[in-house]
Amino acid sequence: MAAGESLIKIVLWDSDAQFTGALSQLLVEAGLQVIATPLPVDVDQILAAQTQPDLLLGELDCDFQSESLMFYLRRTYPELAILPVVARPTVDGAVSAIRAGAIDYLLKKSFSLEELCAKIVGIVSSRELSLEKKVSGKAVSERDASERNIMGEMLFRDPRMVRMMRLAQKAAASRATVLIQGESGTGKELLARFIRRHSQRAAKPFVAINCAALPENLLESELFGFEKGAFTGALQRKIGKFEQADGGTLLLDELGEMALSLQSKLLRVIQEGEVDRLGGRQPVPVDVRIIATTNRDLEAEVEAGKFRQDLYFRLNVIPLTIPPLRDRPQDIGLLLEQFITQYSQLNNRSFQGLSESAQRFLLSHNYPGNVRELENMIERAVVLADGPRLELEDFFIDPDKMPDPETLPPLSPESASGLGQPAAAVDDPLENLPLPAGTTLAEVERYMIYKTLRAVDSNRTHAAAQLGISIRTLRNKLKEYREKYGDSGENQ
Repeated sequence: MAAGESLIKIVLWDSDAQFTGALSQLLVEAGLQVIATPLPVDVDQILAAQTQPDLLLGELDCDFQSESLMFYLRRTYPELAILPVVARPTVDGAVSAIRAGAIDYLLKKSFSLEELCAKIVGIVSSRELSLEKKVSGKAVSERDASERNIMGEMLFRDPRMVRMMRLAQKAAASRATVLIQGESGTGKELLARFIRRHSQRAAKPFVAINCAALPENLLESELFGFEKGAFTGALQRKIGKFEQADGGTLLLDELGEMALSLQSKLLRVIQEGEVDRLGGRQPVPVDVRIIATTNRDLEAEVEAGKFRQDLYFRLNVIPLTIPPLRDRPQDIGLLLEQFITQYSQLNNRSFQGLSESAQRFLLSHNYPGNVRELENMIERAVVLADGPRLELEDFFIDPDKMPDPETLPPLSPESASGLGQPAAAVDDPLENLPLPAGTTLAEVERYMIYKTLRAVDSNRTHAAAQLGISIRTLRNKLKEYREKYGDSGENQ
């Protein structure tokens, strides 16, 4: 990277010119490029005139309905990260912002300008953007990886999710079509965006369409476009999603809902690499990488005659299946912690965790709605709670539907991780090792293995994954350290 070249570009708007100027200066000193404006209505004009920035940063509580602007920007620039920073939060505005796609929600009064700057840069770095500058003398590119894995916007640590995300990383680097299957609410679209973001087409267009939201004739025109006069009401040419995504990625969300007659036309586009606009005279060549998602079992749909077998084979080059939340007990506690923090901040609340009965209920619930259901439950409880912690009754508007605490299963250490339960002890004999010059590679290796184990609560599978070694190699290393150095315990 050339000297003086900016790493990250941010568009900042706020009606407080003094705040905008001071924050802009700090962000610039941190190595970011900042384009500032006092009015959110100017943001769209800035975006039209500039190459797309990495982050939009602005207030929601002003006189220009910037919340509505954010919804517009999310539709127009689906990959653009948006971070509201507000002075006068409202519950409705905050919830709407998060649901519209905001990556976080920060309160001005909760941070000094320096802390706010560091927080913003930390958020940018957590989105896997490269930062090489420092704020207040501390490296801003470091992540707190002791409790979680964040890849894109997905939060997980369950071994099944770790394996699936490794496959997703490999798929992202290829040109292959990806089919993502999973129940509603598991995060299929998040995974699709992660794949696109880590692909060679990351800088190219990303276009998404929900195949279940449109009737067949309208979906056809949205996908393939039409010429002026192709049908009554076609007053001008319309470019379809395939052409819009040319050179980039097209997300076909809930593809299993597509009608059979339209599936045959989709198959032809995939096979021939060209699209026929309705009313067009000649095909238009397109270069599109397809990612498809569905909550249906397409193999079963093929057997039932509801989905074309040839199209299924074309799409199922790299199949990825997101496990339901009920099969990921380690992720439940992690997500609980995240959502409680998120909605407590949004609602200006503070809690001292969960009661034992609430924990037992949340960790044993079946979650037919998956992560989306869990998020809604936490949001409701945070709003309804009266005490210093979230109680079982806070999760039920109708008390008659609340389970008897005596019937709830006990907590297990595995599922309770992330809920403030005591972590497994990690005997770290090298905790205070200064690693001076001359330290041998073997000593450095030993130090890093113990440090990684401590960071992941002694989970050997996660430690091995982070260290880039096999679980067998990790076990052998720990055995070697016990025999050679007398290091104790299986909790290492």
